[in-house]
Amino acid sequence: MNSSAQNTNRSPARDHLPPFHEDDWAALTAQAVEERLQTSTLAGLSDHQIEERQRTCGKNTIAQTGRTTWAGVLGRQFVDALIWILIAAAALSAAIGEITDAVTILAIVALNGILGFIQEWKAERAVEALRQMLSPQCRVRRNRAVVTINAEQLVPGDIVLLETGDRLPADVRLLEATNLRVDESALTGESDSVAKGIVPVNTEAALANQSCMAWMGTAITNGRGLGAVAATGGHTQFGRIASLTGEIVTERTPLQRKLGTLGRQLGIWAIGVSVMVVLAGIVRGKAVVEMFMTGISLAVAVVPEGLPAVVTITLALGIRAMIKRRALLRRLQAAEAVGSATVICTDKTGTLTQNQMTVQTIWLPGRDEIDVTGVGYDPAGHFEFDGNVVDYHTDEALVALLESGMLCNHARIERDQSTWHESGEPTEAALIVAACKAWIDPNSSVPSVAEFSFNSARKRMTVVTKSNDGLTAHVKGAPEVILNRSQNAGLGHHQRPLDDAEQQRIIDICNSMADRGLRTLAIARREIPSDLTLDADSIEQQLTLLGIVGIIDPPRPEVPEAVRRAITAGIRLVMITGDAARTALAIAQRVGLPSDQAVEGSELAAMSDSDLRAALNNNAVFARTEPEHKLRIVKLLQQDGQVVGMTGDGVNDAPALKKADIGIAMGQRGTDVAKGAADIVLTDDNFSSIIDAVEEGRRQYDNIQKFVRYMLSSNTGEAVAIFSNILIGGPLILLPVQILWMNLITDGLTALALGLESAETDVMRRPPRDPSIPILDRKAIGMIVGLGAYVGIATLWLFQHVLDTGGASSAALAQTMAFNGIIVIEWFNVMNFRTLRTPVTVVGLLTNRWMLVAIALTAILQICALYVPFLQNALHTVPLNLPQWGLIAVVALPIFVACELIKWWKCR
Repeated sequence: MNSSAQNTNRSPARDHLPPFHEDDWAALTAQAVEERLQTSTLAGLSDHQIEERQRTCGKNTIAQTGRTTWAGVLGRQFVDALIWILIAAAALSAAIGEITDAVTILAIVALNGILGFIQEWKAERAVEALRQMLSPQCRVRRNRAVVTINAEQLVPGDIVLLETGDRLPADVRLLEATNLRVDESALTGESDSVAKGIVPVNTEAALANQSCMAWMGTAITNGRGLGAVAATGGHTQFGRIASLTGEIVTERTPLQRKLGTLGRQLGIWAIGVSVMVVLAGIVRGKAVVEMFMTGISLAVAVVPEGLPAVVTITLALGIRAMIKRRALLRRLQAAEAVGSATVICTDKTGTLTQNQMTVQTIWLPGRDEIDVTGVGYDPAGHFEFDGNVVDYHTDEALVALLESGMLCNHARIERDQSTWHESGEPTEAALIVAACKAWIDPNSSVPSVAEFSFNSARKRMTVVTKSNDGLTAHVKGAPEVILNRSQNAGLGHHQRPLDDAEQQRIIDICNSMADRGLRTLAIARREIPSDLTLDADSIEQQLTLLGIVGIIDPPRPEVPEAVRRAITAGIRLVMITGDAARTALAIAQRVGLPSDQAVEGSELAAMSDSDLRAALNNNAVFARTEPEHKLRIVKLLQQDGQVVGMTGDGVNDAPALKKADIGIAMGQRGTDVAKGAADIVLTDDNFSSIIDAVEEGRRQYDNIQKFVRYMLSSNTGEAVAIFSNILIGGPLILLPVQILWMNLITDGLTALALGLESAETDVMRRPPRDPSIPILDRKAIGMIVGLGAYVGIATLWLFQHVLDTGGASSAALAQTMAFNGIIVIEWFNVMNFRTLRTPVTVVGLLTNRWMLVAIALTAILQICALYVPFLQNALHTVPLNLPQWGLIAVVALPIFVACELIKWWKCR
């Protein structure tokens, strides 16, 4: 140490900066670490060294990923093919002198952008409120004195002092460690805290196995220690993952891709219709300039101006629906995207499980296992054997084990306003909870006179307590260690000597527990003779084994049902965790995943893509994974055409969260980096909320399909009426202002009501939709063309009927009949789209109250358009009498009746 201490007093000329950002710190001895970093545990760094390294290495901060400015949120509302088409339509309207139409269309574009911005910016602010800060301060030794500094001021070589409850401010190479345990679940996915020491490890050791390193963002759960800062800021493991996340391009959602395709289809359709009209008019002898202007007008007409606004409002209302289901959507399209998921890759710790260690079973010598009810740190629960409650008041052996487990312990459990939580080592907290279930007071004052702490070499802990009867040693540790130091097993008439056969039987019991994903812990005690020396080797002999405790991070109670719903919906679930393979496989089987194979990260790294595909197809779970492994799995699934959802809460999940089509982070336990990379943040960390989001997403997509088809069938009807009328040489059938009224006012309101339809009964019994199928497939196009043709021909018939019976002077009346007729036909037509598979009469004509409200409002507006003078002038309408309304109704009714009959026939 002295030679190391002298390094801090070198002259500036000799104090060259060492290579700070190497990856072999875990393989170096403590002395080699000090020499490389030119520091010492006794003195720390000098002021000169600190100043030089701050200048070279910068602040110990990590560039935030996933944060979006308000300008970015606003800008992305206009990156959409449909929006570009509307802007082009506005420009064309202005070019032909229809300034009112141009201004109206641009107002719709602006309104659409503002609505989307408001919803997404609210979500961004809510995510910001959920961000968890890393520990802003830490204690370090500098210039031979211990000082408290802001964590961002740390530099490589700083000596950091660590104790229970601290969060690591940087990557630290441990130089001293006493009973040190660290919760690394946020980084590695390992649910159990990890014992730490100072012994070097192999250079090839995986991150989770580098026991002499403590990583930035992890937490000390037990013991104390100190270490030298090996990496800061972006060079830490935390920072590297954040950087990897930032390099990944955010994938467009399936809906964004499909709406882009739809926009291109509409553009081609608009151009095609316009060209056909121009050519048809020219062939019939119309003036070229006149037909060119007519073609442009028709191109504007066939574009559904209200569609982007209806999509935006529907998705915005979906965000509100998802908030009620405890899911915060950061993008409007996120719920629809998760509804399209074909694969969900899920983390285990804190996602499928509660991240709360729980004693689940207790084996007592000479007896069968006792089940412990209750989960997590809530002390509610009891003990059962063969379905019957165990009376712990009369069970001396059970109480003795629980008392020893509680006394050989430094953890606490506490209740805040809503939940119970632990302070200290999670495994020890589980023992405290178990004792509380037998009403053993964890705050009872039993004086301890000695303690021999747990470390990775001893694998056991002993606390010696004093009572009126003398001294008692309470011991807990790894079963194989405690068995070798025990003389007997059990108390009273169940006590028996621990011979080889009995030891093997107990080992088999431990293995059986491990196969169920339980961590096993042996608990023993010894009454200490008064003349025995109080040292570990003397006391930790001739123990009496009290029993074996099986501890697990239990699955969330709602997860098995959520898994069943996902499988029924045709969604494949893939567990990817940093935990041990045996534990991962046991949890997978407990929650209902069809898995019988576990692949560890080291095996995965050696696999070819074809081997990995085979493992995925065999429903393997992936254990001891690192960020690169998760990212590779997501990429491979996407290459195979899958829509991939990725859930997680740790730093290690962030790259895959961002790469996935849908990233889903946990809001309560999730790290800042994970939330920043995700599309959806679950505010209750509840896995079943993901499946609720799938159902909501499928409902939204179904409804988007419904109103897209409805609006396009209406616009097709308009185009058919106009085009057919030109072919037969009739006067103008619909004015541009009337077309705009229909597209925005009447069609828009009823389309919005379609977006509020409830989920169809089979929505979670269907397989995921094929990602390659566009919104408008052949079946949809056929439906749009068929219904649009009827709308157009019926409208044209009404127009020509009035002209034929009333003469040329009836042109205004004929135009009004066509205008009013097409709107009434669309009221009947919209009912066809309330369900795409079953007759609406089965669902119920009155079950969507918003549809009734929308039709009522459009009816009132249309009556005003025909009978209010200023609207008559604006829309060029004349009043209609009752027989004329009746004729329109008779012409409109068949479009609904025919569709219902077709649906009934298909259902049969």
